[in-house]
Amino acid sequence: MDWVTCAHSATCTGIARQPYGRCLSHLSLEQLAAALAQMSPGRPLDLRGTALGGDLLAQVIEATGGRPGRTRLEHARFTGDVRLAGVTFAGDVSLDEARFDRLASFFGARFEGNVSLAGARFARELSFHGVRVRGHVSLDRAVMSRDALFSQAAFGHGLSCERARFDGYATFDGARLGHGATFRGARFGRTVSFRKVSGSAGFDAAHFAADAYLSATGRFSATRARADGMLDLAVAGCGVNLRRVEVAGTTTLRLTDSRADLEGAVLRGPATVTGRGDSAVTSLRQVDAASLSLFGLDLSACGFAGLAHPAGVRLKDCHYALSPRGVRVNMRWPMLRWFSRRAASKDDQHVMILAAIAASALLLPPAPTGRPEAGRAGPAAPVRPR
Repeated sequence: MDWVTCAHSATCTGIARQPYGRCLSHLSLEQLAAALAQMSPGRPLDLRGTALGGDLLAQVIEATGGRPGRTRLEHARFTGDVRLAGVTFAGDVSLDEARFDRLASFFGARFEGNVSLAGARFARELSFHGVRVRGHVSLDRAVMSRDALFSQAAFGHGLSCERARFDGYATFDGARLGHGATFRGARFGRTVSFRKVSGSAGFDAAHFAADAYLSATGRFSATRARADGMLDLAVAGCGVNLRRVEVAGTTTLRLTDSRADLEGAVLRGPATVTGRGDSAVTSLRQVDAASLSLFGLDLSACGFAGLAHPAGVRLKDCHYALSPRGVRVNMRWPMLRWFSRRAASKDDQHVMILAAIAASALLLPPAPTGRPEAGRAGPAAPVRPR
């Protein structure tokens, strides 16, 4: 600890109040009254390492007029319910490594600075519903053992939940993320609802142990993320990076004026990608998806090399840039099928797209893996059919 601790016992980590040498929770009634009298709205509040029951916390909030200034509560332990409705924190708030034994409700609280809850532990429910934060919020490495509610919250300078653990149901519906939210390496033990969210979001290397309902505007990334259940993603005006994502259940991706990259994705269940407005898929290279349906998408810049199951692709109202002379694919080896420059019907266009996908995924030669081993001849040149 980087502060003078309470003299009441060697195990008490609460910061000592001078001139008493004891933390707030170990003062006599007269000493406590004197300490509370020194608190006032807007003044800094330092209760690092202090154990705070529900009654003592209520007295502190009343003494500060519900408007404490810079607040330091690192390593504090809250043994009773925490209810901060209507409280406005006029400065930065630090709750790093704090422990919440019971309900932690910040519902309706206001934070005019930054908030840090890095490494905090919540044994019961956490509510940030409707909270307004002017600065940045950090929940890096925090553990939420029960449900966590962040719906309708506003984070002026963004939210960071890197390597956080959400063991219960988590909802961020309707949240405004300011400069964006990052959940890199986070784990969600139950269903997560991240719908109608405003702002960018990153779930790189995250693990969804149950169903995930996600959304974003501006930018969305979930590279190397893993979903054990269903993944439902809706984005608007977004660049979407789903490279090497792995989904065990159904995948549903809804794009509105957005572009998605699924290179290397493994989609074990049925997968559907739909587009509205100016929406496109830019890469399906190395995608492993036995059933993949694409609707209303621009595929003119999409790469298909290494697509594991081209026969499982279903198309409707998609567009694909064909070469001026048509597409040449084969049904045997190398079978020939020619599409001329004539105006193609919608059915013909779909056939041409599928043919192009098959050509890209199956007929391209594999990338070289290096020089042949010493003393061994390389592969024989292919014989051109007459």
